[in-house]
Amino acid sequence: MSALTEKIPKPLVQIGGRPALWHIMKIYSAQGFTDFILCLGYKGEEIRKYFQKNNSENWDIEFVETGLDTSKSRRIQKIRHLVGKENFFLAYGDDLSNIDLKKLFELHEKNKKIATITAVKIESPFGVLETNERNEIVRFREKPVLNYWMNGGFMALSQKIFGYLKFGELEKEVFEKLVEKSQIQAFKHKGEWKTMNTLKDNQELNELWEKGMAFWKIW
Repeated sequence: MSALTEKIPKPLVQIGGRPALWHIMKIYSAQGFTDFILCLGYKGEEIRKYFQKNNSENWDIEFVETGLDTSKSRRIQKIRHLVGKENFFLAYGDDLSNIDLKKLFELHEKNKKIATITAVKIESPFGVLETNERNEIVRFREKPVLNYWMNGGFMALSQKIFGYLKFGELEKEVFEKLVEKSQIQAFKHKGEWKTMNTLKDNQELNELWEKGMAFWKIW
């Protein structure tokens, strides 16, 4: 992936001729959410330039410089003045899904937790084998779906999250503190999801787009 991000930030790596970030924002806007705050870090000015020249969607976009090596918690703290007093979404810049964002938000508002995280199951990158008590191999399974849930990168947060960001990194100390307080819940998404962490991931996403099989294209 580093070969693709030498001159541009990861969210601008293209899928089907458009930046990954554009696809993520399109997932939101297709479901009626068109106000965005973009936290700019590494080569963030390139993101600003792109959307200032290419905003045919007429999205309402705020750009906030949040620093190069800033933690997620600090980045969120820096946009507090723009969020207002309502619940809000938080998304990473490399996850794609056919998630129902309205259902995510409805669950968040219904249960009144501080954080609602989209949980997804992923396919193992490796084949696995099963053995019996004599260590004989009894079954091979090619890249099975793993039997646990992980953070899918689409979240809904309440204003109370700002009181917890001081505890440390978002996915470590902050979420652990919310677990202690029973203030975090999962929105289990059983549909499609894929992240773009590697060059291979990017190639696979481009292939899906070219074949008309882009599961995240809900517009």
